[in-house]
Amino acid sequence: MTQRLFWLRLAAIFIAPGLAVPLAALAIAAPADPLKSPMWENHAAWLFGKQTVVFDPAVQVLMPDVTENQRIFPVTVDARALSGVQRIVVLMDLNPLPVAIDYRPEGALGYVSLRIKLDQRTPVRAAVLTADGVWHVAGRWIDAAGGGCSAPPVSRVKGDWAQHLGELRGRLWREAEDQRLRVLVRHPMDTGMVDNIAAYNLETMTVRSADGVMLGTMTINGSVSEDPAFTVLLPKETKGAVAVHLADTNGRTFDGKVSAP
Repeated sequence: MTQRLFWLRLAAIFIAPGLAVPLAALAIAAPADPLKSPMWENHAAWLFGKQTVVFDPAVQVLMPDVTENQRIFPVTVDARALSGVQRIVVLMDLNPLPVAIDYRPEGALGYVSLRIKLDQRTPVRAAVLTADGVWHVAGRWIDAAGGGCSAPPVSRVKGDWAQHLGELRGRLWREAEDQRLRVLVRHPMDTGMVDNIAAYNLETMTVRSADGVMLGTMTINGSVSEDPAFTVLLPKETKGAVAVHLADTNGRTFDGKVSAP
């Protein structure tokens, strides 16, 4: 990927269409990165603009110490210790597609779990925006053999991806004080970095309660693993079937309802 295309993709995600913002206007004096990533200042300028950024242990980024499979690496972000969580962004500094998701827990709790691709050794971070306009950042370096974004998905190799595209499974259950929703959807999540395979990935997901109240919205990028699995926490008062709606970059939509057992 060229440097120009890399930044254009980031701009398309985080700058509203038609809004021309000079890079100088976005620049901030980002706090010194405890992970000493060579990409930190660039990512901070694009992602956070002039908003305040703090490194905060209240954001828990839970992931394995060892990368067993760089195509499917589990990450959980638990920001429930913060109040007024508005957004959760999962970022892999040195990935060619650095942003995995941008999750807005509108009626849900500040928690999300997913699986990502790792293309090389990189910091994996969560950036959590709270209602006071402050971004709370945490993460750590993860070693990876490489190729997570540039290897063809298993379903492409097997040749059966089209037969299972959009198959959706879900589970809703109570665990302690939490009500957990887990959604799995069959999709190749092509990054566009494999020869002769164009970029093709899930783009958005919304979750609504049985009475139509928005519980969460998510922007999804190609650095999420093939056949994505997402877990979010819903208010314990949520009753009835939860409606899940997904859309991909080819305009296809996938819908399902998940009820508690």
